[in-house]
Amino acid sequence: MEKFYSINIAGLTRELPICPVNEKMDIAAFVMFGDVELTIRAAEELLKKAPDFDLILTAESKGIPLAYEMSRESGKKYVLARKSPKLYMKKPIKIEVKSITTAKLQELYLDQADADLLNGKRVLIVDDVISTGESLKALEGLLEQTGAIIVAKMAVLAEGDAAKRNDIIFLEHLPLFFKD
Repeated sequence: MEKFYSINIAGLTRELPICPVNEKMDIAAFVMFGDVELTIRAAEELLKKAPDFDLILTAESKGIPLAYEMSRESGKKYVLARKSPKLYMKKPIKIEVKSITTAKLQELYLDQADADLLNGKRVLIVDDVISTGESLKALEGLLEQTGAIIVAKMAVLAEGDAAKRNDIIFLEHLPLFFKD
């Protein structure tokens, strides 16, 4: 029988399926793709908490709909760190990342044109969930290479100990589920 974790985010209740990560821990899977109502509400609530900014940065991940909606609502452009270099990229900037939800080491890339756009700008880093902080650290590393100014790191959910961090802004805490 499948187990679920009930959570209220921006006034909306969702039932998240509990999924095994390994023999000692499970997580509640949060997937914004296709949940337009939740994406809109979460974007509204995060923008209320956001400091002044010029651009939004997210990774090519489940945070894309959130970054898009925050961009649409604020009228500010968003930039996407890609998981692989694309043919259109000229002199891409690269960084490696290891995420809790991905089995192997990944890479993130920024096109030089995006790096130039980010230079000197006040940037919000946006993601759906911050857990170990590895994806966030990779995005910070990319921004460091561009000369951007990080004004806030934001997510819908802070998972596990990430909720104890004082350097992120999030809407709700998502617990980890440890097995005996």
